[in-house]
Amino acid sequence: MCATCGCGHSHEGHSHQHETLTLEQKVLAKNDALAERNRAFLAERKIRAMNLMSSPGAGKTTLLERTIADLGDRPIAVVEGDQATRLDAERIGRTGCSVVQVNTGAGCHLDAAMLRDAVDALDPPEGCLLFVENVGNLVCPALFDLGEDGKVVIISVTEGTDKPLKYPYMFASADLVLVNKLDLLPYVDFDLGACREHVASVNPRAEVVAVSATRGDNLDSWYEWLSIN
Repeated sequence: MCATCGCGHSHEGHSHQHETLTLEQKVLAKNDALAERNRAFLAERKIRAMNLMSSPGAGKTTLLERTIADLGDRPIAVVEGDQATRLDAERIGRTGCSVVQVNTGAGCHLDAAMLRDAVDALDPPEGCLLFVENVGNLVCPALFDLGEDGKVVIISVTEGTDKPLKYPYMFASADLVLVNKLDLLPYVDFDLGACREHVASVNPRAEVVAVSATRGDNLDSWYEWLSIN
């Protein structure tokens, strides 16, 4: 069970299920109210926040490192979410970018309160681009609005073509789906066309862009999306 949101439903009885559902509704309602405050706070400062979500190992941190390097003329700040360690924040810090680490412990996602605390600690400049690297998880992060401007779901070609069908709520929440590690496509069993169709079946409005964060394939399309969203 997620220690933060109680998302692990129990099947021990109707009464217990009802109590769990009521608790989750209260948690989500409180989070949504905080998220709206975050949204107003960030908009007032012309800070655009992008929530990056993926399973562990999809390449979020590598993508951020490359993005920071390539968009060096833009003010960028990063919030790193992880259950433990500062490893990813240290990687981002070596780029010279302003970064703060949020460790969630047993929690499997960031929430609106965590983001506000992180933003207060970062004190990002007006007009900056704020990336939020969420905890590696394709379930709970989709449930929690942070007050962000865009939700970006990252998958890699090593994960399997059917990810959008297995985790429909996550992909339904996405504004953009980045299919990463395109450089490995010749060596794995992944059907990019079928993956696009699966995304469209759960979220017709989401754009799908295939990239390689390490080799640089198609990153201009990612940067163009950032510039207009």
